[in-house]
This record gives sequence, C-alpha cells and structure tokens, in this order.
Amino acid sequence: MTDQINELDKERQNLLVFIWRNRKLISIVTGIAMLISLVVSFLLTPLYKSTAIVFPAATSTVSFSEQRNAKASSMDFGEEEQAEQLVQILQSSQIRNRIVDQFQLMKHYDIDESDPNKYFKLMEKYENMFSYTRTRYGSIQIDVLDRDAVLAADMANKIVDLIDTVKNSMVAERTIPAFEINKRKKQQLESDRDAVLDQLDSLAKMGVLSIDGRSSLFQAYVDSKSQAEKQEIKKTIDINMRFGARFDGLEDIRDEKIMQLEQFKVAYEQAESDANTIFSHKFIVERAVVADKKDKPKRIIIVLLASVGAFIFMVFALLINDRIRDLKKIA
Repeated sequence: MTDQINELDKERQNLLVFIWRNRKLISIVTGIAMLISLVVSFLLTPLYKSTAIVFPAATSTVSFSEQRNAKASSMDFGEEEQAEQLVQILQSSQIRNRIVDQFQLMKHYDIDESDPNKYFKLMEKYENMFSYTRTRYGSIQIDVLDRDAVLAADMANKIVDLIDTVKNSMVAERTIPAFEINKRKKQQLESDRDAVLDQLDSLAKMGVLSIDGRSSLFQAYVDSKSQAEKQEIKKTIDINMRFGARFDGLEDIRDEKIMQLEQFKVAYEQAESDANTIFSHKFIVERAVVADKKDKPKRIIIVLLASVGAFIFMVFALLINDRIRDLKKIA
C-alpha cells in the first residue's frame, strides 16, 4: 500500500515537472484560447430572459353536487398531478403554433421559408429559447430567451394567457358533446312528462277525477235532490269507473317523470356549466417583465471554460507527443 502511494506521488511530481518544463507553450496556447474566447463572447448576440410564474388550479369546473370534495374548490391550488398536466399543455403544439404565428418567429429567427428543414430548425430554436419547469413549491416557471428584451416579456405573458385559451378549447371538445347529450335527455324527459300531463288533461275534461274525488261521487249521488242531478252524477260515476284506473296509473307515471326530471336537473346544470363556462385554470404568481440585463452569454464562464479546456488539451497533447517519442526511441 505504501509503495502504491509513493508511486502515485512520484507520478504527480513527474506531471508537475513536465508541465513546468512546457509552461511557455502551454501558457501561449492557453492565452490564445482565452483571447479568442473573449472576442467570440463579445461577438455573440446577447439574450435577455423574461420569467413568468403560475400555479395550476385544483379544479377546472364549478361543482353543483352537495357532496363535493373539499379539494375541488376553485380557490385551491393544484398539486403535483395538476402541475404535470399544465407542463404538458405548455409544451403542446397548440401553444407553440400560436406563439410562432403571432410573433412570426420563423422570420424573427432568420429561418428561410424555402428551407426544406425549416420546421426542424424552428423546433430546435424554440426548444432552446422556451423552457417550462416545475419549482420545488409546485408552481410552473416559464422562461423565454430572446435578443429583444421586450419581445421576450411579451411572449412569456402571452403564453400565460394562452393557458386558459388552450385548456378551455381542449375541455370544450369533451364537455360540449356531453352537454348536448344531457340536453337531449332533458328534452326527452320533459316530452314524456308533457305527454302524460296531456292525457291527464284529456281525461279530466271528460270528468275523470282523482281517487280522492271519486270517493265522494257515490255520496253525492245519494245526496242529490233531483233526477237530472242524479243522472249527471251517474254519468260521471260511469266515466270514472271506466277510466279511473287509467287515470291513477297516469298520475303515478306523472309523479315518476317529474321526480326523474328533478333528479336529472343537477347533472344537466353541471353539464351546462362545464360546456359554457370560460374557466381560469391557473393562478398568476408573477407576470414577466422586461429584463434590463442580459442573461446570456456569460463571458466569464466562456473564457474560463475555453482557457481550462485549452490548458488540459495542451497537457494531454504534449504527454501523448512525449510518449510517442519514447516509443520511437525504443523501436
């Protein structure tokens, strides 16, 4: 073990001696790399970053149910699942295409319309300039880079506004057909109820009475004073004897239809609300503002990376060259 440590120390010393022996060449190459990287960093187009932060909402609807989950309140912030869904929407082509069209990014990024790879280049540029990340607090951070600071802020804020537009459009694709189905069902229930009511009205015009009214007909017949009155009551009794059971059955059907319609109204009102309400799916924590300082390029980092890279490259190149000379001597 001690021999191995001594061997490593010896190799380190040899490396340091080797670097010191070639210090002039290494310093010259490193200095040139530093100078070139400094010039290049000044030639790079400065990019400004604007940031907007939003929280997803816990729910995208107004519930009419009395047994509504407490977490379904429109005032509650969304959790991990809602945040992941929101990130997917932000990365969707629906938002990307609207931003590209509204701000003419194909022209802004100097992409030739006749280029056969224009969409690939546009996607590559877009992914470099737009990013959506979840923060540790559960919010979504929207970052937009651009050489125009004002445009970067405008695009970030437009994306914030498009969240509701795009998600409401996606929700409408499901809720509108569902509402139309509920609407037809409600119309059918109302039609069935009205048909029963029409039959009851027809029987009532004929003199058919409810079961409570029929029970008093016989007593009225007994108490009648004149023969004409008896004949009239007798006629009513005959009609009720003939159609009374049907009348009672229709009354039961009417009550059932009315109950079905009342119970269905909750589902109908929920479907109507989901289909017609323009809902907000986010809480805006911070809107993007125009940056007054560039975000990229980081000139110090560029120069440091280039200098360190040149230094390491030269050390390895000289080591390899030295090893090749040793092998030639042996051969």
